[in-house]
Amino acid sequence: MSASVTAARQRGGRLTYAVLVGAVLISAFPLYWTLVAASRSNAELARPVPTLLPGPRLLDNLRAVMDEADIGTALLNSLIVSASITVGTVLCSTLAGFAFAKLRFRGRGALLSVVVASMMIPPQLGVIPLFMLIVELHWVNQLQAVVLPGLVSAFGVFFMRQFLTQSLPDELVEAARVDGASYARIFWSIVVPVARPAMAVLGLLTFMTAWNDFFWPVVALSSQEPTVQVALRQLGGGYVHDQSVIMAGTLLGTLPVLLVFGLLGRQIVGGIMQGAVKG
Repeated sequence: MSASVTAARQRGGRLTYAVLVGAVLISAFPLYWTLVAASRSNAELARPVPTLLPGPRLLDNLRAVMDEADIGTALLNSLIVSASITVGTVLCSTLAGFAFAKLRFRGRGALLSVVVASMMIPPQLGVIPLFMLIVELHWVNQLQAVVLPGLVSAFGVFFMRQFLTQSLPDELVEAARVDGASYARIFWSIVVPVARPAMAVLGLLTFMTAWNDFFWPVVALSSQEPTVQVALRQLGGGYVHDQSVIMAGTLLGTLPVLLVFGLLGRQIVGGIMQGAVKG
């Protein structure tokens, strides 16, 4: 096969680009519609054929969001909760994943089976005993009641274990041990640089999950200290819900997730490319 044919296949044809552009447009349309709805009035959204162009009421609807809910406090609370859960989950999952992937200790297989089996248990089953526990600890209406239960993720442990099993050579760990490096030094100097792409992916998934969580925060927190998802239910009240105000609040609640994706996007793409090249 000639080099020109191979290069042409790698570049792709017009159909490939058309499919990719179509996929991007379809994926981005809900976000665009949120912007359109947030910049229109409720009457305009109720028309049989609503407009697809942004309107002039975005700032007015954002002011209504600020008046109807303490969205600033909610954004700060969500940021604290999501960032704390993300850092804790990524760190604990990477530590546990390294131990399950590269260390030999008694009961390793049984413990890993317990971790995997725990992913099959619906989290709603633990709400009552978890709420009884935070009552005993006097954590009701406090952010730690939402943060601490999410600091460890069974999925994160399994995900990091699988990644490190394939991406971290045993010889590299053994060489570091022969040179006298402690496990803490191995973790920070060898494991973390190797696992950085997977940590970015896990961090993004964890942040999105924590940011969008509604059920447990609405149980554990009061309306005075809500997260964003809890605060959004206060918007657009009345006999007829003002969908434009609700969509304006939703737009505000979406922006931090987009920012985090922008910060971690390069690491995620690098991890995907690394996995593709390894084959």
